[in-house]
Order: sequence, then structure tokens, then C-alpha cells
Amino acid sequence: MKDFAAILKRPHTAEVVERLVRYAKIETTSDRHNAAIPSTESQWDLARLLVDELAALGIKDVSIDDHCYVIASIPASPGMEGKPAVGFMAHVDTASDVSGANVKPRVVQNYDGKALALSPGWTLDPADFPELAEYRGDTIIVTDGTTLLGADDKGGVAIIMTALSAVLRDPSIKHGPLYAIFTPDEETGKGMDLFPLQNIKAAACYTLDGGKGGEIESECFTAYEASLKFTGKASHPGYARGVMANALSMAASFVGMLPRSESPEATDGWFGYYYPHEMHGGLESATLDILLRDFSDQGMERRIAAVKAWAAAVEAQFPGGQVAVEFKKQYLNMKKKLDENPRVLELLYEAARKAGAEPYSKPIRGGTDGARLTEMGIPTPNVFAGMHNFHGRHEWASASEMVLGVDTLIELMKLWAA
Repeated sequence: MKDFAAILKRPHTAEVVERLVRYAKIETTSDRHNAAIPSTESQWDLARLLVDELAALGIKDVSIDDHCYVIASIPASPGMEGKPAVGFMAHVDTASDVSGANVKPRVVQNYDGKALALSPGWTLDPADFPELAEYRGDTIIVTDGTTLLGADDKGGVAIIMTALSAVLRDPSIKHGPLYAIFTPDEETGKGMDLFPLQNIKAAACYTLDGGKGGEIESECFTAYEASLKFTGKASHPGYARGVMANALSMAASFVGMLPRSESPEATDGWFGYYYPHEMHGGLESATLDILLRDFSDQGMERRIAAVKAWAAAVEAQFPGGQVAVEFKKQYLNMKKKLDENPRVLELLYEAARKAGAEPYSKPIRGGTDGARLTEMGIPTPNVFAGMHNFHGRHEWASASEMVLGVDTLIELMKLWAA
């Protein structure tokens, strides 16, 4: 078990916890049904607050553009101007799976390892979430069970802001040019669609959008979305024989063809899945969105081919019905690009060890803005941020792991300037 008491005595604990609690109370839920960026007006509230807080730290070059991208450029320490520039990135939005309005975070100090009553009907219990038992003695931040917490990714935001605050207060910490980057709509998959890449001249970037302390993620899913439209034929049900093609039944039949062994709830590690995400419809028309995830190009090609085959099979089952399929690439596995830039990860592992973490590699069963930024040419692995059970009412965050995240960033700044 970690020495939580020693970690929590470090100077950044109070600040990083306070920032998470304060940021979590600001609703920033994104909306996957809105094509605009940002997809919700509420994201501006946190973004504009961060602009003010970055300026208050003495950073003169802080901008927010028409699409809610916040970028702060921090000049190098004297004599370090020639060192490589490094960025740190987190997203301001939270997932729409569970409400992010009126979040009421609670800080539980010296957690005793037992079940926590969040609010009537909601309990955070190690019997259901065994990982909790490992955190006896830690300070954890929880919800009241009526909303998510939003540590994904306000924990990452808090870590970056706390690290910058510490470095800018202490001139003895030498660093090269730095960027702080805060993005909208990561949870909708559109977080980097309009990113002003021309404003970033970094050799590397690091997203603070990970889970358990020590996790370093340099490999993620390749992600596609399949959008299916089922077109049926209406008829009076009493005279439907040989005439009706029920679009809703077509969509349900398609979902029934998806292999249960390749669903999100049946897979882990390096196994991909088919994820029916949303369905709407009636007799004449129905729509279905399916998320496709795999770690290899070959695996994704297999999944795309399978979706096409199942669509054809549904058409054959329902004479007169039609199925149209469109595929959209969301992001690619960043492993290949990061393998081409080994120093980015080498320094991250060294920084985490210097901070007192025990770094280890873990694939992201999802993706981050870092995967997209890696595609754009800036290698961007993902760093732990101490978040757990994210996207749900039982979300919680570890204060000690957030402190380790802050110190990992500070050590990274030093190493890139060495």
C-alpha cells in the first residue's frame, strides 16, 4: 500500500484538491448531438475562468478562440530558451452519460476503506468496487450519487494548473518553453476537430486524462463510428403480411447480430468491441449509432466488413427494407507514432519515478485528444490523473494520485530542460 500520509503532506495537496472541487461544480456537459464546437455554452464558463486564472499566475500570452480552445504560452526560464517546448493538455467538458449539473463534491479525508453513503439510495462500496480497498488512508473526492464528479477531466485540469502555479512561484525550477492547453468536446470525439495547431510549436505534449496513479498510456483504440439508417415500409398491421418492413424491428435485428463476446462489458485488455450507443425510430425509419473499437488496423477492417455484412443480412430478412451505413473515423491508435519518438515516453517514465510513482504501461480502452494530436504530428501520451469510475455516479478521485501527477509534471519540465 502507498504511504498516503507522506504523499498528502506534500505542498500541492490542498491546492489540487481545492481546484478539482471548484472546477467540478461548474457544469460543462458536452452534447454529442450538436455539431457545433463547443457543443454546449456551459463549457465557456470553465474555459473563461481558466483564462483568468492563467493570467493571474502572471502568464501574459493566454488566448481563447471562437471555439473555446484555451492556450497559454509560458516562456522558458532564463538561459533555457533553446530547450524543446513541451505542452500539457486536458479537456474542460464532461461526459453526458450521467448528469453533470449541480455537482456536489465531497472530500473524504483518511478514508477508512469501508462503504461510503453518498446520498439516499447511493453507496460507494468496496464490495462493488474492490479497488477502493487499496485507498484506505488516502483522501478521496466523491459525488453525492446524483451526478458524476467530473474528475474526467477536471482532475487533469486541476493538476496542470497546480503544477504551473508551483513552477511560476519558484524560479529555481528551470524549464524550457511550455504550453497549457485546454480543449472542449473531448467526450464527443470532436475535441481536436478545430484545434489551432499552428499556434503550438511543441516537441511533445502530455494529456492529463488517465486513471490510477502510475498509469502511462501510449496505446489507444483505433475508433470508428458506424451510423446506420433503416428504411422500412408502413402498412396497417392487420394487413401487413408480405407488405410491411418494420424499420424498428430491422434495427433491433441488427443489434441482435452483434456478438455478445465482443461487447464493452465482455472485453478488457487489448480486445476490441462493438458498442450500440444510441437508437431511435419507428415503423418507417430508424437510426442506430455503433461505436467500433480495435487496437489494430486489421481488426478494425474486420469490424467494418462485419457491419456491412450484417446490414446486408438485415435487408435480406426484411424484403422491401433498406439499410444504409456510413463510417466515420474518430481517432487512430497512437502507438506507432509514439514508438517513433521514444524520448517522449522515456522522460515521462523517469519523471513519474522521480515523483514517487510506480509507472507502468496500460492501453487506453478509449481515446484522448492526445491520440488526435499525435496524428497531427505532436507525440502525446496520456498521464494518470487519479480518476476512478469515471462517467458514472460512483466516480471518485484520489488526492494522493493527483499530487503525484502534479510532481510528475514538474519533474517532466525539469527533464526536458536538462
